[in-house]
Parts: sequence; structure tokens; C-alpha cells
Amino acid sequence: MLSVIIPSYKDPLLQRTIDSLLQTAVGEIEIIAVLDGYWPDPQLIDEKRLRVVHLGENRGMRGAINAGVSVSRGEYIMRTDEHCVFGQGFDRIITENMEDNWIVTPRRYFLDPVRWEIMDIPPIDYEKLVIQEGKKFAGQKWDSRTKERKDIMVDETMAMQGSCWLMKRSWWDKVIGELQTEGYGPLYQDSHEMVFKTWKAGGELMLNKNTWFAHKHRSFPRTHNYGTAEALPGWTYSLNLWRDYYLNTIKPKWKI
Repeated sequence: MLSVIIPSYKDPLLQRTIDSLLQTAVGEIEIIAVLDGYWPDPQLIDEKRLRVVHLGENRGMRGAINAGVSVSRGEYIMRTDEHCVFGQGFDRIITENMEDNWIVTPRRYFLDPVRWEIMDIPPIDYEKLVIQEGKKFAGQKWDSRTKERKDIMVDETMAMQGSCWLMKRSWWDKVIGELQTEGYGPLYQDSHEMVFKTWKAGGELMLNKNTWFAHKHRSFPRTHNYGTAEALPGWTYSLNLWRDYYLNTIKPKWKI
């Protein structure tokens, strides 16, 4: 079974994201909507494959993901944002071609949340992990690798947005444990924390181009937004924690 965790905070697209998951999954699935200190209006649909976890106070994205994983029952876990749509059979396509020590992200398209349509913009495949402006780890679109390896459908990549990923629950328990809030803060750098921990444990971050998801394009309004001042302490903590490992081990491996 696949457990899909959706950390949610006042996003009106949560139900539509749940609907897309229910319509496109072909295997056994449970969807765990983690309501981070709020109740949606209207309420979510009553569906046997949907479980709702309500947090009495706002914990932030990291705490909400941890809460969802803690009650999950599937062999596989997936995290997605609350404003996404998914390719038909995404669950089976990824889980049937996954190693125990992988984190997998699908090909990423862009969603127009008003029309609820995929936008006519090329998808994102490979991303390069960089230190952006000396401030933080970030994923950077990697066009040269995308072109050179266009026919390799399941391949290693260096960074992901973090809005949709899958792994075995056993890998989460063994390597991730939980997303750390001390230092990182409640919101940012979760994908980098997981990827660095995975690399250190001998695992890989993989891209599966045989399926896809589409994430709300940044040109549309967010339901919540945090500025640089709020994000900077977490960015700095992550950079200080992992900089030497990135510069001395990861960057040389990828020859960037």
C-alpha cells in the first residue's frame, strides 16, 4: 500500500488534489490529509481511502509531514503539496521500479489552478544542487543533463523541488527518522535534509520520467507566503550543516 501525506494549511485546492490522487491511483492507497491547525470549509469528502489528521495548532510543513508519516500504514510513503495533479497509474509506475534505498521524484509539469489544466511549459526533469547566492541550497534546472539523458527513463538526479516524492517507509524509519525542526525551522530545506541523509547512508535520489505530477505555477497566488527574513535562519543552518559534505564529496562526484 502507498500512503500519501499532504501537509495542508488553508489551501482551497486540497480537495481537488485529493480527487486527482483518487482518480489516478491504480493500486491500494491511503491519503492522509494533515490539517495544520485549521479546518477546511467546506469539509473534505467522506471517502474510505482518505484519513484526516487535525493538528490543534500550526506546526509548519515539517511537523505536518512528520505527523502524517507517524500514522501511515503503507509499505511506501509519498509526500505531495496540496495543489497538484498526477499522471494515471503514477503509484504503480513508481513503486514497481523502486529500490529500498531510493527517494524518487516524478517528472514535474506546471498546473494552472484556475483552469485546472497543465500549462504549455516544458516539464522539469533533472535539477542540479547548487549554493544559491551564497545563502542556501537550491535546485537549479539542468538543461544539459536533460538533453544528454533524455532517453533514460529512470535515472539519478541531484536535486528535487520537494513537492512530490516517494520512498519506502523502511528507508524513512532507518535513515530519515523524522524531519528535524530544530535549526531548520518549521518550513524549509526538507528535500535537502532528506537527500543529504540518503546520500550519507548510501542511497540515491532518482527521477522517474515514466510518470508525472503537475504543481501549481508560481505565477498564481499562494495561500501562505514567508519572506526571506523568516527563511534565512533555516537556510543558514542547513548550509552550515552540510556545506563541507557538499563541497568535498557531492560536488566532486557530480563534476559540477
